[in-house]
Amino acid sequence: MNKSVVLAPQPGSLVPATRPAAAHAPADRVDPGLLLAFLRRRWPLILGVLLLCLAAGLVITARQTPTYLSTAEVTLDAKVEPIAPLSEDDRLAAQGSLGETYIDTQVEVMTSSHNVAGVVDRLGLARDRRFMQEGVNAAGARDAAIAYVEDGVTAFRSGATYTISVAFESEDPAEAARIANAFAEQYTLGTLADKETGDGKALKEVGARMEAARIQASADAATLSRYRLAHNLPTTTDRSLTEQEISAYNQQVTEARAQAAEDTARLATARQQLGMGSAGDDVGEALGSGVVASLRQQQAGYAAEIASLSSKYGPRHPDLLRARSQLDAVTGQIRDEIGRVISNLSAKAAVSQKRLDSLTGSLNVSQGALRRDNVAMVDLQDIDQRAQASKSLYDNYLSRYKELAARIGIRQPEARVLHPALPSETPARPNFLLNMVLSGALGLALGIICAITAEMMFSGLTSGEDVERRLGVHYLCSVPELTSVLSRKERGGVAGDPVEAVIDHPRSAFAEAFRNLRASIAFAVENPRIIAITSALPSEGKTTVALCLARSMASGSDRILLIDCDVRRRGVSRWIGGTREVGLLEVLRGEVQLEDALVTDTRTGLSVLPLSSSAQEDHALLTGTGMDTLLALAAQSFDAVIMDTAPVLPMADARLLLCKADASIIAARWRRTPEAAVRSLLRMLPAGYVGLAGMILTRVDVRKQAAFGVDENAFYKAYKDYYA
Repeated sequence: MNKSVVLAPQPGSLVPATRPAAAHAPADRVDPGLLLAFLRRRWPLILGVLLLCLAAGLVITARQTPTYLSTAEVTLDAKVEPIAPLSEDDRLAAQGSLGETYIDTQVEVMTSSHNVAGVVDRLGLARDRRFMQEGVNAAGARDAAIAYVEDGVTAFRSGATYTISVAFESEDPAEAARIANAFAEQYTLGTLADKETGDGKALKEVGARMEAARIQASADAATLSRYRLAHNLPTTTDRSLTEQEISAYNQQVTEARAQAAEDTARLATARQQLGMGSAGDDVGEALGSGVVASLRQQQAGYAAEIASLSSKYGPRHPDLLRARSQLDAVTGQIRDEIGRVISNLSAKAAVSQKRLDSLTGSLNVSQGALRRDNVAMVDLQDIDQRAQASKSLYDNYLSRYKELAARIGIRQPEARVLHPALPSETPARPNFLLNMVLSGALGLALGIICAITAEMMFSGLTSGEDVERRLGVHYLCSVPELTSVLSRKERGGVAGDPVEAVIDHPRSAFAEAFRNLRASIAFAVENPRIIAITSALPSEGKTTVALCLARSMASGSDRILLIDCDVRRRGVSRWIGGTREVGLLEVLRGEVQLEDALVTDTRTGLSVLPLSSSAQEDHALLTGTGMDTLLALAAQSFDAVIMDTAPVLPMADARLLLCKADASIIAARWRRTPEAAVRSLLRMLPAGYVGLAGMILTRVDVRKQAAFGVDENAFYKAYKDYYA
């Protein structure tokens, strides 16, 4: 009767005493299984958020007022043949008028405030009753109409073409087409009218400025003329003529000075020769005189005749006297002629000097005039420049005036309506398909974000890997949720009774879980006789585990004692039912014997030591020596003793009771018990005093477990038929 129960082979005989470390995937490897498991875990949340967003999008779409969009197309004429001659500026502007920048600018011009105001005025929208409300004046109604049109109009370029599309959106399709066409007409004809009006204003302004320039040019020309007359400057070239005259005078003065010097030198030389006793025969001018030369020939002839007569006749011969008289006459003539030559030299020298003096005086007069002209020319040039500038400005205004006058009334439009807008039969908004796609995309994104957030905030335990990796506690097994392994018919009700299912369905996965728990305890602790089942928090399923484990072991013909140590909840005692006068506390007090307080399970032969119906609590008895004595006696009388203790965190008794057990088992509810609660429990256990066998996960939904991790339940679908 007091034999020991061999729950499993000794460690090392059939399986290793220690569990080998699981091989982990490399850190840089993306495991698609984890992603798939995440989606399988959180697909209800993702789907819920998605459906919620789709429903919201559907509601918003249904509540939106339908609006219609009409589009008119305007094309820019690449080449407009000019009727009037183009100015250089217009020609340069026409060459680069249809560049990319120009077309983009025209798109902005299409919806500019000026163009919008023109459309409002063209259609008379300011008189519409929507804008002409009570208490609103005409200006306010026009501003409201402009704001309405600006809000509904859009313009864009059609690809890389010269076409500009202008669209208007309105609740009335006819109004949308009318306003879109008005924009096209305003841009083509209205712009042309604005340009013609601008040409008229420019012509008037240029005419006024041209007249002012003409008056100024006339005044400057008159001032120039008066200044020229006042300073005896008929032309602006007078200065150059005076300078030429001075240059000529300088040349003549030089020549006259040289001539005067030459004449004076000759006169002085002749007078010097005469003064030295010369008869004048060696005077240069006399030597060159033909008269003197002729007279000298006659003198020579008479001298020869005298010599001839002197040899023949006496000194008083008449012929000789006549010859001598003739010689004296010729000599006197030569003397008189030399005197005339000297007189001529003197007169020539005087004339040369007079000419030099006259030229010098004229040169001085011209130089004085040049100095006066230089002073006057400075002001004359300034006046002349002002006159030329005024004339140039007048000529420019005159040329521009003629160009503008030639263009008045003959401008051609630079754009034309390519396709007028037509009323649309289908609303542009709301776009049901687009709204649903956007709602779906938003819902999917939000769903994934919510799922990731929920996953990050989740602190429960989902698999044995979580238990061992995050808590460092040995994982024993998992206890499935009864509804996930047994059909409703098999359960005999909606939820079924797990404690009865262990006996009613011994071949089920639920019953197998407790046989697995028994084996795991045996592998974890050698020859355990006293087993304590506890948890960190209430409602973790520890009482159900204690009952099911005890009944499972008792159904195998073992003598098993189950003790209800949870004096607050008394779950085991409530399962037995009925009113009991004696129980665990009465046994500890020595009021009754253990055998008298036991209750036997008729289906399995399980012995249960419940708590009495008395509300009195005596926690000291549970943790005192009396409990040690009771457990020692029970260990001798039964093959195994199972204690259902209170949760550790709210009740201090549980920690002391765990110290009295050979094997302590922590029950945590699958995906419900916070990891922090279990960590708190482990910190509260006295080190070296509790034989902790390991941890189990309760109420595991094996149908969903595959989505949360790989453990023994992940392959339930593969072997569930084994339990049939």
